[in-house]
Amino acid sequence: MPDSKTPDPPIPLEAEGSGIRPGGRGRVSSVVGLSLLEGIRALDLPTEVLASEDPTQTMPRRLGLSDVVDQQIRLFREQVRKRERITDQQVQDLFHLVLRRPDSEEAFLKVGELLAGDTNPLKGLGRFYPERALYSLARRKTGKRIRSLFGRPIGAFAHGPFTLEAKGHFLLDLDPGGDACELVTGLSRSILSRYLRRRIEVRHTSCEALKHDICRWAVSESGALVSRG
Repeated sequence: MPDSKTPDPPIPLEAEGSGIRPGGRGRVSSVVGLSLLEGIRALDLPTEVLASEDPTQTMPRRLGLSDVVDQQIRLFREQVRKRERITDQQVQDLFHLVLRRPDSEEAFLKVGELLAGDTNPLKGLGRFYPERALYSLARRKTGKRIRSLFGRPIGAFAHGPFTLEAKGHFLLDLDPGGDACELVTGLSRSILSRYLRRRIEVRHTSCEALKHDICRWAVSESGALVSRG
């Protein structure tokens, strides 16, 4: 299949102070809420149960699950089935739950991978596409997925195979510390790896939460994640 030289249409950079909606009609997919709770559960899943434990008592505590959280997971699953959306405030409350963890960045990264979905792009036809075209398709898919999940874009793609730049984006309104930016890292990494059919790493090389001018996510095939600092 020929490699098109037509550049991707730019995704507009969000203006600073985009803000979050304190209430009212939901704009965020309930998939986000479900993935946040299921991502935490996946990280906390023990590899073994000690012989002295009573699993019916200790497993909920070890998983960080209370009856309320377990009920919320069931509610989100029903909301996902009905394709309902949740408010920014609900998402922020869930973010605070993640941010209480010492491994919050890892948790957001895991959730981002879950949010990429489980579709099989190109259905085995990827080997017929030149790599430049696969990167182009992955960029488009990433932008579309972010808008579908959060009801708004995050930044714009700059020059290069995959460089996403954003300023004043809403994730920083939800989490001023910047840990939630790893959602984009995980989502982008998962989508790119599926399109390129090999392990692709994405680094969050610049973050406004660390007083950088913009947030930037860039592709790297070095096989190692690099700290924002």
